[in-house]
Amino acid sequence: MVAHSYTVAFEGVEARLVEVQCAVTPGLPGFSIVGLPDKAVSEARDRVRAALSALSIALPSRKITVNLSPADLPKEGSHFDLPIALGLLAALDVVPRDAAAATVSLGELSLDGALMPVIGALPAAMTAAEDGRGLLCPHASGPEAAWVDACPVIAPRTLLEVVKHFTGQAVLPPCTAGEIARPSGARDLRDVKGQERAKRALEIAAAGRHHLILVGAPGSGKSMLAARMPGILPPLTPAEALETSMIHSLAGLLDEGGISMARPFREPHHTASQAAIIGGGRGAKPGEISLAHNGVLFMDEFPEFPRTVLETLRQPIETGEVMVARANAHVRYPCRFSLVAAANPCRCGHLADAERACSRAPACGEDYMGRISGPLMDRFDLRVEVPPVAYTDLALPGSGDASDVVAARVAAAREVQTKRYADRGAGRTNADAEGARLEEVAAPDADGTALLSRAAERFGLSARGYHRILRVARTIADLDGSDAVRRPHVAEAVSYRIVASSNAD
Repeated sequence: MVAHSYTVAFEGVEARLVEVQCAVTPGLPGFSIVGLPDKAVSEARDRVRAALSALSIALPSRKITVNLSPADLPKEGSHFDLPIALGLLAALDVVPRDAAAATVSLGELSLDGALMPVIGALPAAMTAAEDGRGLLCPHASGPEAAWVDACPVIAPRTLLEVVKHFTGQAVLPPCTAGEIARPSGARDLRDVKGQERAKRALEIAAAGRHHLILVGAPGSGKSMLAARMPGILPPLTPAEALETSMIHSLAGLLDEGGISMARPFREPHHTASQAAIIGGGRGAKPGEISLAHNGVLFMDEFPEFPRTVLETLRQPIETGEVMVARANAHVRYPCRFSLVAAANPCRCGHLADAERACSRAPACGEDYMGRISGPLMDRFDLRVEVPPVAYTDLALPGSGDASDVVAARVAAAREVQTKRYADRGAGRTNADAEGARLEEVAAPDADGTALLSRAAERFGLSARGYHRILRVARTIADLDGSDAVRRPHVAEAVSYRIVASSNAD
């Protein structure tokens, strides 16, 4: 008779149910695993054999076959160790077969039978709950999986505890959810001296999830401004936190099972590869744009990123999701993020300073910023020049509102947008409005329409640029507490679109 247990295989943020069929039959002694296993899964037979031996359970001199169904679904990862061992224990009548079949399990086995933590416990618990089963996972992964209330989670430390639990010798209590990770002290906007226009742009970007590029000389405060964006963003909603944590679970970034309510802030180095930014590599893992889902992706030294990396951002920025296609994997990850980019005006960084600029100015500036293609630059809603700050101004007290004051305005604007787009799903902002819905909520008054028409004609705005101005104007109106989009809102939105952007539209 065939014994059954269940586990999952990951396809993006989706965990697909996998049935582990274990048969011990007459024949030449052997232990084979079939069903498209990768190298780590194939090696599970040696880890399982050693772990069972540590429990003084000897495998019979018979043919052991483990089938991972569906057989045409690639199986990757070491988390198949525990479900294979559980199925084998059921086939040997060490644990009840019905109990093994009622459980989704995942975990890596060490040679002495200890259970090692694995990635993906949270999405695995979601799948187990949908299928009406419990989850069995290593003790270190339990607090993460226990956030899914609809799924009872058992988190033993060793395979021996698994046997004792299923045989009733020492029943383990359900695991409790981990602590909510508290964000560390956010940096305050008042620490940035001057740069009031850039601070205003940062507030607008945070309120409407708009994309922002800061261009200025080295040391003008671009990175300081970007680093303070997390301090003005509202916390994640429960739905957003769960969605974001599922991605971080697959990347192994959840600390001790804790789920953070702070929005992600990712800042990859400009030497990062395309797979690191977009996703891919072995197992088509999520990239930085997906790890920044519902948060901020900060790309410093933006023109220094490889051209192929920059161009692959164009489609995810528009759609809010990315398809990672490989020969053996096609997975989809969400990536609804706010992109904040920082760039020097040229390679030397002193294009506007005649005394310090290189001999190739201004051509060097055109060449350097030309690394950012027109279609990509067209996707930035806000473009801000960040001028150098005089050293005499550094001794002055902080100016502008503190981060908590700005955060209150951003939260109020986000609340308005949440109600406005309640029929479009959770977490929607003005940056997601399009088509007839955009024209309905962001249509300016007569004066605003006339101004926008003149700007479109004068600066040759693309259709995308025209609609992005409408979205920004709608966000500015929300920050202003206005139901209607008026001429001043449009004027401010246009000013952020056309500044120093002769190469953009």
